Amino acid sequence: MSLNPRLVKESFSVVEPVADKAAAYFYGRLFAESPHLRGMFPPSMDVQRDRLFSALTRIVWSLDSPDSLASYLGQLGRDHRKYGVVAEHYTAVGNALLATIKRFAHDIWNNEIEAAWVAAYTAAANLMIEAAESDAGVSPAWWLAEIIDHERRTEDIAVITLKPTQRLPYTAGQYINVQTARWPRVWRTFSIANAPRPDNTLRLHVRGVPGGWVSTTLLRHTRIGDTIMLGPPVGTMVPEDRSSRDVLCVAGGTGLAPLKAIVQHIIDSGRRPNIHLLYGARTAAELYDLPDLIRMESSFPWLRVLPVVSEQPSYDGMRGYLPEVVERFHSWAEHEVYVCGPPSMVNETVRRLQISGVPLSRIHRDIER
Repeated sequence: MSLNPRLVKESFSVVEPVADKAAAYFYGRLFAESPHLRGMFPPSMDVQRDRLFSALTRIVWSLDSPDSLASYLGQLGRDHRKYGVVAEHYTAVGNALLATIKRFAHDIWNNEIEAAWVAAYTAAANLMIEAAESDAGVSPAWWLAEIIDHERRTEDIAVITLKPTQRLPYTAGQYINVQTARWPRVWRTFSIANAPRPDNTLRLHVRGVPGGWVSTTLLRHTRIGDTIMLGPPVGTMVPEDRSSRDVLCVAGGTGLAPLKAIVQHIIDSGRRPNIHLLYGARTAAELYDLPDLIRMESSFPWLRVLPVVSEQPSYDGMRGYLPEVVERFHSWAEHEVYVCGPPSMVNETVRRLQISGVPLSRIHRDIER
């Protein structure tokens, strides 16, 4: 059965405007038909519903890019091992998904569209199952890690250092899911803020989010010596090691974490490109990692760190909204660019970079986690 991305995209575009209702219906249908699966999910489903639709959107709109889609699905398949997902579960999920799309795209639904969705889901599920089964022989489904340092940098930001009990291989720029003992089955993503180290330690930059079960626990209720669980590393915003271009990094808030890891990776690689790191926050007090960045800058002459503050008129330095500040410099058209921060900031920065001549293929992006 051949894929028909056009039909999948056209029918999905009808569902997108009612994403919240569709996601709620999907999980209701899934748990009604397979009640034993409910225990694999967190008590509150709000974030889970958002994650579902975010992943589904990426998959649907990547159907025309098989290589990048296969990479993403492989990561998803490996990551889902930590939930206890096995091959048999994909049938139940597929049935609930097909019923959901059919219900919310009923005005245009026909046999051809149904066949297109069946083919697309079958191909995606097979890739995820194969990746999970291949990974099962070489990696654990999750890692235990001890908190060996916990430093409150601001009222709502902490820098936490972890020591996994087993080697956790990853690439600079990736992120991991974290679960705490306080909230079983509740996983939240955090970017790794350092390049891989010989001692296997990881650093996370954690911002406490109002109502955020895991982030608040990590910020306020964990101590040195506590143990948490980590999922496998995921994410595609990784360094372009084959590129000899100079580098621009644009970091907003804790979006600094993966970009700092990428900068460290470049330094460790022995390459010597010029690197500009624009690091933005609302106030100077929120530039929580600036002292460490200044130390990196002093030891690597090719790195230039440029702090930017947007909401403090008295700040004696560069002021403004990051996407606007990016445009104050010379053209970045020949640079490799990495952008991470709040979604609105990332989207606007990418838009302006494209207008200024940076090809989308050289803009690597993620949102702060």
